[in-house]
Amino acid sequence: MLRDEILTTIEKNSRVDIHELAVRLGSTDEMIASEMEKMEEEGVICGYHTMIDWEKTDLEKVTALIEVRATLQRGQGFDGLAERIYNYPEVKSVYLISGGYDLLVTLEGRSIKEISMFVTDKLATMENVLSTATHFILKKYKDHGTIMAKQSADERQMITP
Repeated sequence: MLRDEILTTIEKNSRVDIHELAVRLGSTDEMIASEMEKMEEEGVICGYHTMIDWEKTDLEKVTALIEVRATLQRGQGFDGLAERIYNYPEVKSVYLISGGYDLLVTLEGRSIKEISMFVTDKLATMENVLSTATHFILKKYKDHGTIMAKQSADERQMITP
C-alpha cells in the first residue's frame, strides 16, 4: 500500500522531497527512500521526467502520432519491429494498440517536413510495415494528467436593461 501511495504521488510530481513525501504518507524518510530505491531496481520506476510546454519556448518542436499497421513476425509478434522503431532517437514512445493499426509511435522533430521524411524514409520502408498514418499534434490541452491550455476567464461585461 505504501508503494502505491508513493507511486501515485511521484507520478504527479517527481520532484517531491522525500521528507515531504514521508510526512504526507505518515512514514519515515528512510522507509520512503528504501521503497523508492527498491522500485527503481525492480524497474517499477523507470525514470523521472519534466513536463515542458514547448510552445512557450523559442525552440521549434513538432510532435506527431504515427499509426503503424504491420504483419506479425513469427515467434516475436510485434516486439522485434517495436524494438527497431524505438531505437531511433526521434522516437519518443511506441505502444502496441488495439483497433485498425498495431503500433502507435510518438515522434518529435523540428518541422513537419522532418517528421514526414522520417516516416517516408525510415518507418514506412521497414520490413513488416504495411502502412502508416501520420497525425500532427497542433495543440496540447492536457498531457500526462497536466492541463496545458488553461482557459482564460470570461472578461465580457454583463449588460442589463
